[in-house]
Amino acid sequence: MPLVLGVDSSTQATKVELRDAEDGTLVGAGRAPHPAVHPPRSEQDPEAWWAALGLAVAQATGDGARSPAAVSVAAQQHGLVVLGGDGRPLRPAKLWNDTESAPEADELVARLGAPEWVARTGSLPRAAFTVTKLTWLARHEPDVAAAVRSVLLPHDYLTFRLTGRMVTDRGDASGTGYFDPSTGSWRTGLLDEFVGPADWADRLPRVLGPTEPAGPPAGASGTGLASVEVVGPGTGDNMAAALGLGLAPGQVCVSIGTSGTVHAPAGRPPSDPTGTVAGFADATGGYLPLVCTLNATRVTDAVARLLGVDAPGFDRLALDASPGASGLVLLPYFDGERTPDRPGATGTLAGIRSVATRSDLARAAVEGVVCGLLDALDALEATVATDGGALVLVGGGARSTAYRRVLADLSGRTVVVAAGGEAVATGAAVQAAAVLTGRPLAEVQRAWGLGAGTPVEPDGSVDAAGVRQAYAALRG
Repeated sequence: MPLVLGVDSSTQATKVELRDAEDGTLVGAGRAPHPAVHPPRSEQDPEAWWAALGLAVAQATGDGARSPAAVSVAAQQHGLVVLGGDGRPLRPAKLWNDTESAPEADELVARLGAPEWVARTGSLPRAAFTVTKLTWLARHEPDVAAAVRSVLLPHDYLTFRLTGRMVTDRGDASGTGYFDPSTGSWRTGLLDEFVGPADWADRLPRVLGPTEPAGPPAGASGTGLASVEVVGPGTGDNMAAALGLGLAPGQVCVSIGTSGTVHAPAGRPPSDPTGTVAGFADATGGYLPLVCTLNATRVTDAVARLLGVDAPGFDRLALDASPGASGLVLLPYFDGERTPDRPGATGTLAGIRSVATRSDLARAAVEGVVCGLLDALDALEATVATDGGALVLVGGGARSTAYRRVLADLSGRTVVVAAGGEAVATGAAVQAAAVLTGRPLAEVQRAWGLGAGTPVEPDGSVDAAGVRQAYAALRG
């Protein structure tokens, strides 16, 4: 059978998986880093993503010894890529965790009202959303804004480089703040009102269906993808992860990466007038209600650096400490926060005494991140019907024994650590296989045996309520 390539262009790196289109057997993998970013200004040159894609593909294909017939790209949501008339980026892309547009986000909500934003777009615009970044651009860089001829998301840009076509998908589009996932159409009137009047319909990509081809490759030279016959529509990273995990409606996924997310596939859009639960679309034609926190592994990576240990050493320290970290509580808002909406916040360490240990600090960091995610879970399950069962854990944090243990203990639920480790790239590969073969997405998922994982059972003796109450008191 032919091979397919799934791409995960994340904040930190491009990761790719080369898989057999028939049964999903992993044939090759590759990874190449992206430039480091440091909010509040978090920007990357889109050309860096393209270069990283070429490097990662070379690793996965053995410098062309194994050739994929189809490729799909999943990437970090929300990022703003603006192109001029020559199809080249006019400036670095502002990423999801760039919080410079926080004042614009506040103004947009104040002018239209939270319920109306949710009614029109399914979500409340935050500093992460593309609409706030476009508004920021019009105000702070008007000359650049005047030169914009195309507005793309990160996955759209890479698909454009591969095919020469300006296209997107419903899932990623639903995170812009100017798309209505219930109708599948752009809300260009919002851009006219808040960014400025323009021919927005001509500047936005065409929205493709879940398995509609983006086209044959037209710009794959230099990437090792010359053999590709078709390019899939691509999607956002969270939507691809749901595909790669084979999530069923109501099944909750917790993703611990640079950011943290909690989401569950649904057959109908959620209705959360507070905007805490984003009413995103998914990559199958349904919906993916989602709550996102800004700070996750960046927090524990920073604390590990302060403690002078690597990832395994950090895990050992965190697991050596008792639950509750001897009263030490860390509010992990290192780079501001999205849920709750506090873009200017910083981290806070409380409860420190002279007996505090390095292990206590490591444990407090993990518990702080997990408590934030459990607040997100509470918000999701107050709005969306879920099965109330096991939590599926993915992302870089899923490799951490400390995160696995603390999430199980503080949630009181079984945590299933997803097999494979790169759910986003796997999901993109699922999409590529469906586009190439004409099989439904669900059929590909079943044939690939997705959904397996390793269970971690909670320790019922842990005072989870006490840990969460101490965190809530500090959070306020």
